[in-house]
Amino acid sequence: MTADIWDVVVVGAGLSGLSAAHLLRKRDAKLRILILEGKDRVGGRTVSLEIPAADGVDRWDFGGQWVGSTQTHIMELIKDLDLEIYPQFNAGKKVLHVGGPTSKVRVYQTSIPALSPLVLLDFTQLLWKVDRLCKTVCIQDLLRTPNAAELDSMTLHSYVEQNAWTEELKEQLGVCSRSVFGVEPSQMSFLFFLMYAAAAGGLMALLESTPGCAQEFKIKGGTQQLSECLAQRVGWKNVRLGSAVTAIWQDAEWARVTTTHDTFLCRAVIVTCPPHLAAKIQYQPALPSMREFLTQNMPVGHMMKFIVTYQTAFWKEKGFSGEIVAGSSTDCPFCVTFDATSPRGNPALVGFISGQQATLWSTKEAGERRNAVLSSLERYLGPEAASFIHYEEKDWAQEEYSGGCPVNVMAPGLLTYYQPSLRKPCGRIHWAGTETAMQWCGYMSGAVQSGQRAALEVLAEVCHVALTAEEQEALVQGQAVKGPPQQTPLSRLLNGLTRKSVAIPVLTISAALLLAQHQHLMTKIKTYMTNAF
Repeated sequence: MTADIWDVVVVGAGLSGLSAAHLLRKRDAKLRILILEGKDRVGGRTVSLEIPAADGVDRWDFGGQWVGSTQTHIMELIKDLDLEIYPQFNAGKKVLHVGGPTSKVRVYQTSIPALSPLVLLDFTQLLWKVDRLCKTVCIQDLLRTPNAAELDSMTLHSYVEQNAWTEELKEQLGVCSRSVFGVEPSQMSFLFFLMYAAAAGGLMALLESTPGCAQEFKIKGGTQQLSECLAQRVGWKNVRLGSAVTAIWQDAEWARVTTTHDTFLCRAVIVTCPPHLAAKIQYQPALPSMREFLTQNMPVGHMMKFIVTYQTAFWKEKGFSGEIVAGSSTDCPFCVTFDATSPRGNPALVGFISGQQATLWSTKEAGERRNAVLSSLERYLGPEAASFIHYEEKDWAQEEYSGGCPVNVMAPGLLTYYQPSLRKPCGRIHWAGTETAMQWCGYMSGAVQSGQRAALEVLAEVCHVALTAEEQEALVQGQAVKGPPQQTPLSRLLNGLTRKSVAIPVLTISAALLLAQHQHLMTKIKTYMTNAF
């Protein structure tokens, strides 16, 4: 059988793969580009579905959904595709419940949760330390990060245990880990955590829905249309669905890409699927051992996402934003929820069951899981939560050719030994996907950035005249053309504060209230004061 011949074959029709193909087509319209996708749809870890709503049916995202103004690559793509964004609703009271089922449910309206003075002090000093470390991270070459081996030898959990004083803050950071990565703090390298935060412009940028942060905007019509629009521009005839790649063989002249039904010859391959799926492809000759070991040891997060639609946005009527932060519990499945009212005004809430909670609740019947979610919403927002129109959920661990969500993480020891292999081409094979991004790694913007970077690598080989001088220099240096993400307003404020300006006011308030009740913690505060001043 004679194989079809192409210039470039892209493995994966998600945002990364289609962004790569789009840039290749823009730079050289004569290039023959083929995109192979195992699923029966484009979009990768983005999918938009219609479900029953107040006015009939409406569309919601069941995968990636948020974008932010500092995510330059995705924002430029949205503008290029002439799509619209709208802000995440966050006005009103927020709910915080940590410490177990019997602990007090607290309500707050600021960007920082309702913390006691002591926990606020703990939060401030830990955030200051983490942001300071983020500034030292060299994303392009992590080995140049000061104390890289030491930071990579510990987990996020072990760092928090050593540097946080209060159990409440430790629990809240567990919620953050589950909601951002879909894993527990004990499952990932602390250096990976720092790199991830640095690629976003700081830790708070990952957690907030305020200007410049990860949850700032949503896209009207859903995020899957980004991939659908890109596929249309590249040409649907060049996208083959239901074509999972099983093998990639290379020799001095060609790369041979094989699916279950076809074989294709090409000059270059861009593999954009998640690392744990890329590891399942058979390569000949075998990939370098460092690359093989890396991709076989990057677990993917476990996240379930649900949408609950309602006749009215009763939480807004009661002064709530819809945001709930809940610690790990046998009663409440989810770790966080947000308002998900559609641009058409159809009321809804969105929530995430992640990490160990997803592992626990995924074994239960769907009805039991739904009832537990609704019962928790009733507890936090009121009895109106029981009167819903429709409940829909998606377990990304069950999605074929995804196997988890939102991102693959790295365990301790991987970054300092094997991380350079994540982006380094292997002969005719180039690597993309949001895990390889140097800006907003793990997010849709990172997917776009990584796809464009891989496309430039390919152009340097097959059509170098299509590159600008700046792009050629960036490829030589192994760096992205664009600068690092901008800091959020909150991060700039925190970075502008000295230790004294933060610690003195909080300590003044805290000491009088807590000295008698928390004498065992004063030793830690004294140690901190000694080191700080």
